[in-house]
Amino acid sequence: MDKQEKIKKMLEMQKMFIAYEREHGVEAEDYFVGQEGHALHNYRQEYARLAMEVVDMAHEEKGSHRN
Repeated sequence: MDKQEKIKKMLEMQKMFIAYEREHGVEAEDYFVGQEGHALHNYRQEYARLAMEVVDMAHEEKGSHRN
């Protein structure tokens, strides 16, 4: 997946999260340790993974390094 595809996926995830939150509300437990089958299961971890991959790709493009 290239950088633009990852950013698109992150935006889709954000839209899903906002829609879910508006309809159901979000409990901290669901966000941090959502059970399998829950709409937010692994949401936080997947979003963070994609975000770090995008950051790494941006650094690689610029020839810089993340500390």
